[in-house]
Amino acid sequence: MRQSILILTGILFFLEFYIYLGFKSLFTSSTARNIYLLFTASIYIFLLYHFFQFRSDEQNNHERVQLVATVFLAFLLPKLLTGIILLIDDIIRAGQYLYSTTTPGDTYLPERRKFLSGIGLGLAATLTLLILDGVAFGKYRHKVRRVKIRLPNLPEAFRGYRIVQISDMHAGSFLNPKKLESAFKLINKQNADLIVFTGDMVNNKATELLPLQHLFRSLKAKDGKFSVLGNHDYGQYVEWRTEKEKDQNLLDLISYKEDAGFVTLRNEHVTIRRDGQALHLVGVENWGEKPFPQYGDLDKATKGLEVDSAKVLLSHDPTHFDQIVKHHPSKIGLTLSGHTHGMQFGLDLKNIKWSPVQYRYKKWVDLYESAGSYLYVNRGFGVIGYPGRVGMHPEITEIELI
Repeated sequence: MRQSILILTGILFFLEFYIYLGFKSLFTSSTARNIYLLFTASIYIFLLYHFFQFRSDEQNNHERVQLVATVFLAFLLPKLLTGIILLIDDIIRAGQYLYSTTTPGDTYLPERRKFLSGIGLGLAATLTLLILDGVAFGKYRHKVRRVKIRLPNLPEAFRGYRIVQISDMHAGSFLNPKKLESAFKLINKQNADLIVFTGDMVNNKATELLPLQHLFRSLKAKDGKFSVLGNHDYGQYVEWRTEKEKDQNLLDLISYKEDAGFVTLRNEHVTIRRDGQALHLVGVENWGEKPFPQYGDLDKATKGLEVDSAKVLLSHDPTHFDQIVKHHPSKIGLTLSGHTHGMQFGLDLKNIKWSPVQYRYKKWVDLYESAGSYLYVNRGFGVIGYPGRVGMHPEITEIELI
């Protein structure tokens, strides 16, 4: 641990020194330099103070984590971007110096560095503004995405059936529930046949849901509201005095969701009937690639269902689809997942989708088809860690079965 801190300190010191050289090439005033150094020192003092105040046994430390994450990203990530730009140029120039037979003019180095420093600092300032905007406004820019899916063996009575999916609330990350009222009204505007929630209702503790319980209670759907559990719902990321206390926290969460009208499916299924025809809603507990828990039991959840019947599966982690679901003998037609959040950061355009999370998850957002089965990965309704969203809007999904 001590060695890791020393390495990180060395990297940060090098980064700050390197960026300062670029800053000096743009601003010759000693006053500007002193303001920059004072501001930089203040940020590090702030981060160190909160780092040493953090205690792993504090179960409600969300505000501190959010504050530190925001300052860290808004202050250090843009600096890293600037440093990379300057470093690439220095490497190129070093190569030119080693292999060139001519000597650059006296003004070549400072003028070029001044230009690139300006570019780097401009991009850094833009990124900082985007990160701050993501905290103040981005996490509340909920967007409805409409998807039509041709579900195998869908009975005629369910043609045009509309399922609204929300996922990854992370209730404890929202300090002002009132700001979410418009998003919940937007859900109800979809006039859904069925509302499903695909896991991670809270960060750790069941009580995080209580300030938002009335909003979930306000949601209406003709055939009811159903949910499954995500990795965070089990309370595995905080310390508990006893295992019994941890287990009770999960039971409390299920009870609070039930009070809001949501049935939690734990490796089981329910059957929705229309005109004598059936659509099966299957829900499993969390199943993810380790270190995430693997409590999901698709065999148990689909027991008694006919192979060729129409089924929609709720499974929090999309890795479950490739590892288990698409080859399962029960023939699941559609799986609805969340978990990735689109990393709350990226490009989410019509023809361009990119996020760092795609290097961890092959199926990380939108609709996929494999082995005759569909998977839809929701971008998430809430936030965790960094309390904002940049370029990756929080999502309400309307799925129409055709």
